[in-house]
Amino acid sequence: MATITLQGNTIHTSGSLPALNTSAIDFKLTKADLSDVSLKDYVGKRKLLNIVPSLDTGICAASARKFNTEASKVPNAVLLTISVDLPFAQKRFCEAEGIENVVMLSDLRSRTFGKDYGVEITTGPLAGLMSRAIVVLDEKDRVIYTEQVPEIVQEPNYDKALNALKG
Repeated sequence: MATITLQGNTIHTSGSLPALNTSAIDFKLTKADLSDVSLKDYVGKRKLLNIVPSLDTGICAASARKFNTEASKVPNAVLLTISVDLPFAQKRFCEAEGIENVVMLSDLRSRTFGKDYGVEITTGPLAGLMSRAIVVLDEKDRVIYTEQVPEIVQEPNYDKALNALKG
């Protein structure tokens, strides 16, 4: 369990991020068109998992915009923003913000991603949502970088995440 804060107040997650140099846990998440995807849909690509509580917050929106800007600069990579927001809301957000280089994924069906990746918030007012975290996977789905952002209203370290994605 990770201990993080929300505006200085302690909250907890369901576990810890995956360990470095381990195989990523497969997932079943839903895209804006309501189709389901898993890790095998991105085989052979480097992957940045931008895990957020909700796109309806300023920091989550900022991270999606930042990664959208940088996505086209990294060859053979895909940037996945993952939340429990409904695919309809994710699609509206992308259209409103002009986000075209990030794949938005929702954990609406299986509700297991947050637990499997140790990011489901278990206490406090955001219980049931996911903490702000980054997981970078190589082409073989090995974990090469993780960041559990310690304060929900803090942005992740973009430079470290993007450098890991670039290899």
